[in-house]
Amino acid sequence: MEVVICSHPDHIGPIAADYVESLISTKPAAVLGVATGSSPLGLYEELGKRVAAGKLSLSRARAFMLDEYVGLPADHPERYRTFIERHFVEPTDIPSTSVFGPDGAAEDMEAACAAYEEAIHKAGGIDLQILGVGTDGHIAFNEPGSSLASRTRLKSLMEQTRKDNARFFDDDIDQVPHHCVTQGVGTILEARHLVLLASGKGKAEAIKGVVEGPVSAVCTGSALQLHPTATVIIDEEAASLLTYASYYRFAYENKPEWQRV
Repeated sequence: MEVVICSHPDHIGPIAADYVESLISTKPAAVLGVATGSSPLGLYEELGKRVAAGKLSLSRARAFMLDEYVGLPADHPERYRTFIERHFVEPTDIPSTSVFGPDGAAEDMEAACAAYEEAIHKAGGIDLQILGVGTDGHIAFNEPGSSLASRTRLKSLMEQTRKDNARFFDDDIDQVPHHCVTQGVGTILEARHLVLLASGKGKAEAIKGVVEGPVSAVCTGSALQLHPTATVIIDEEAASLLTYASYYRFAYENKPEWQRV
């Protein structure tokens, strides 16, 4: 696992954008995996700047969302499809019709989840998957206890996750849905490159588990340790509990030229 420790949280987005730009430069029709929440906002803002400057085009790319709430109306401002449209589609030149998400309103949820898995497969799989991480170490909505071989499915949200997300619902946990549709850990691990973003002291314990903890269903983000190409981009506060932080800095700063994006 490559761990990039940034001196300031504002550096996370541009560094992550370098990985996306490098991929698009060699594969303009790449398939991206996009995440919601506060962690990827700097990345999406930077991608928008590069598109506006003519340095990057996502016009031929496709994107698949990680997850979606169940039970929110189509026009709800905190629906994840709305988030992706606002923060990823609008600032860039990727067509809205090239962005796909799980169906949180499906009547036959099992069939809808299977269809989403098949759509990812038919697209050739995810080339680069953007991830955030919950305070308990979960990725997407794969709460503690989720199988590391899990696929796209309906999940119940834990109380901690609903508390963490209440800030997006006027700090009212009662407005936060109890269920979601999420890609499974096994689905996520099939992406060719995983890029996880996190900042702040509130994510330090989670990052410790993801990077240095045992691989466990209790911290589903720890499954990144099993992936051949995983990059974790964090700030100093999120890195504050890492035992080998100095080594990670040395390894990143002294990467061979052929490994650099």
